[in-house]
Amino acid sequence: MSYIDLGIFVAYMLAMLGVGYFYMKQNSGQEDYYVGGRSIGPWHIGLSVVATDVGGGFSIGLGGLGFVMGMSGSWMLFTGLLGAWLAAVVLIPRVKSDSAFAKFFTFPQIIGHLYNSTTAKVAAVICFLGYLGFTSSQLLAGAKLASGTFEELDLSYALLIMGAVAVIYTVMGGLKAVIYTDTIQWIVLMAGLMFIGIPISYNFVGGWEGIQSTLPQEFFSFSNLTWQDLANWGITIIPIWFVGMTLYQRIFAARDVQSAKKAWFIAGLFEWPIMALLGVSLGLLSRVAVEQGALEGFTTAMDPEMGLPVLLSQILPAGILGLMMSAYFSAVLSTADSCLMAASGNLTTDIIGKYYTTKSLKEEMRISQLLTLAIGVVAIIIAWQMTEVLSLMLYSYAFMVSGLFVPVIGGLFFGQTSAKAATSSMIAGGSLTAGLIISEVSLPLGLDANLFGLTLSLLTFVSVIYYEKNYSSKLISK
Repeated sequence: MSYIDLGIFVAYMLAMLGVGYFYMKQNSGQEDYYVGGRSIGPWHIGLSVVATDVGGGFSIGLGGLGFVMGMSGSWMLFTGLLGAWLAAVVLIPRVKSDSAFAKFFTFPQIIGHLYNSTTAKVAAVICFLGYLGFTSSQLLAGAKLASGTFEELDLSYALLIMGAVAVIYTVMGGLKAVIYTDTIQWIVLMAGLMFIGIPISYNFVGGWEGIQSTLPQEFFSFSNLTWQDLANWGITIIPIWFVGMTLYQRIFAARDVQSAKKAWFIAGLFEWPIMALLGVSLGLLSRVAVEQGALEGFTTAMDPEMGLPVLLSQILPAGILGLMMSAYFSAVLSTADSCLMAASGNLTTDIIGKYYTTKSLKEEMRISQLLTLAIGVVAIIIAWQMTEVLSLMLYSYAFMVSGLFVPVIGGLFFGQTSAKAATSSMIAGGSLTAGLIISEVSLPLGLDANLFGLTLSLLTFVSVIYYEKNYSSKLISK
């Protein structure tokens, strides 16, 4: 690592901390801290959404897909576009136009309004655990980037640096700091990819001739995947747009319905094809470099998620490497901070909020900051135990979707009010998915555990409603 690269990297990290400190001075209470005063414009929210959604999954996980399967890996984020646009058309008008939701900070508050406080508590626990795991995945992504790029930087030290920066500026600044740094981070990332990473990598491997002569044709095909791949991505990623706490925070933060819808359309367009193709392209280029024997000490048998940072570390000159790493760390930080805010919001507002309702606005905010710090520390500890970024991300998504999707759809769009049905379906769906993931059992047709969890959640929800209606009618008749 050159002193130039180190200087650029340190300057970038200090700039992010500066943004957090600035907005710390602007925040007057939880209204500012968790939903940005409900006054943020569509472009800032839209770029924040896409920066949050692609984060470490884009920089590390999507690059790994490009390394393994080529351009077809981009279809993973196509499901993100479908989810974003579907939510813009269906979900946002329902949530944003309902005056009952106008003072809410979190997704479980909506669940509580639709059902009851017990159901909200269960939803909050599912959200909290899911986003705790997701935050850990982003910190791990950042650590992999740093350790794969800078030989002198051990993975543990890299994790501590990433974790400290993400946690500290999120603790200080709240959602405003998160959204406005996301905008900066997205611009830095796009500029770094388009003007530095891809052009230099492309020339390094010998241009189009070198790429074509090195890789088999299936790497350039958009059909180099199975229907199970699409089904598993779709069943996990599309529903997350209806249950993701980070997304609801941004719906609440938008000025009005039209601003929120515009933000979601912006986010979907940038997810696919722009971000998706850029991500897999760099992963594909790293595979070319490995096949050519150009990356010292790296083979196709090694961790595919490390191919991209190793490529960049070996081909980029001093100074440029620092800029490129700042771009990638931007992607990771933009997701880590949002997920940390989501987990903090669940804990402070939905799980233990009733214990400090008598506090002043300033006291509430200070408690929120301390709890955000504690959650961040736990996320760092969890990240220390993990090895694969994309799997941890998708597992976290799957757990939340299987527990939360059916009740929110049933309550928001079908007028269901049975708290027993909602609570039972959450526990059944989330538990089954978590159990299948942890047990690593082989599932039929290679399908994702989430499909089975969602199915059980739906069957439980419908069965309890049917039972309650029939049981009630029998009691009335007697």
